Amino acid sequence: MTNTMLATQVLAPGQVEIINTEIPPLKKGHALVKFLHLSLCGSDIFMLHYQTADMYPTPPGVSGHEVVGVVEAIDDPNSQLQVGQKVLVLVPWLNGMSEFFVAPTNDLLPLPSKLPIEHYLQAQQLGTVIYACKHLPTNVIGKNVVIIGQGSAGLWFNLMMKRMGASQIIGVDLLPHRLEMSSHFGATGTILNQEGTNMETAVQEQLNGRLADLVIEVAGEPSSINLTHTLVSEHGALLYFGIFHGHRLDFDYTNFFEKYCRIQTISGTWNEEDNSSTHQALEMIHNQVVDVSPILTHRFPFKNVKDAYHLQEHRHDNAIKIIVDMI
Repeated sequence: MTNTMLATQVLAPGQVEIINTEIPPLKKGHALVKFLHLSLCGSDIFMLHYQTADMYPTPPGVSGHEVVGVVEAIDDPNSQLQVGQKVLVLVPWLNGMSEFFVAPTNDLLPLPSKLPIEHYLQAQQLGTVIYACKHLPTNVIGKNVVIIGQGSAGLWFNLMMKRMGASQIIGVDLLPHRLEMSSHFGATGTILNQEGTNMETAVQEQLNGRLADLVIEVAGEPSSINLTHTLVSEHGALLYFGIFHGHRLDFDYTNFFEKYCRIQTISGTWNEEDNSSTHQALEMIHNQVVDVSPILTHRFPFKNVKDAYHLQEHRHDNAIKIIVDMI
């Protein structure tokens, strides 16, 4: 094996290239992993387009963090991992769009072989959703929930709200093809957020004149963030999960303030030392609590990663979850 690898690097906002860079050296307590597949996330688009100017050019490997691979070498006598074992890799800094990666062995989760490996790949994002659900600002048993954004993360929130006992779960999105997937993951109703739709009235029509007890924002767009407080009931709860596509926004603060909501912002699982949420996600996928295959809509070879990023950003061609094949 040579000491170089291919990786992406964002040179300027929206300008990503595949470069040659050094394979990171193996460290004590770590393993070298050869990546097999990645799936894209909205946070990757933030890294490509919306970081502050001083963050460009990025380190090699930006942007990718939902990754499965095979262990190539280990320097940890206390680890049960073996060379050749397939693992889910937890990449904290979104710098995993590369052929090889060195990670702490505690951040490598062994994968079973029952299902296609691309199914287990989805446990990374599901794990972040489970972690967010552990920090909800309200109990959802018997409550009405609106989830703004029905990409893969929004669909996972549908699933978790159903499992946690929500009474009604309404998925909201701009794209009809995403709403078609909502009920498969647990939504009891959907609303197409198109121009001219009175969203507050649309929610009330499905909730017998009421607004939502909890609104979860997953899209990260200024319009969807401003939509949250119009759809939540007074003294309700708001969860902001979507990675905002920017840094500042024109916010309708007065109407937001007058709802007197409980609020939580959260993303990722960086503070969860035992990775229990991701382990739980792997178990749910392994036990086929839900069939994940319908959301795996597109695949690209690594050489065409720019096309994959473009599709992730613009969400056309009925795209939901996009996989990049490193092999």
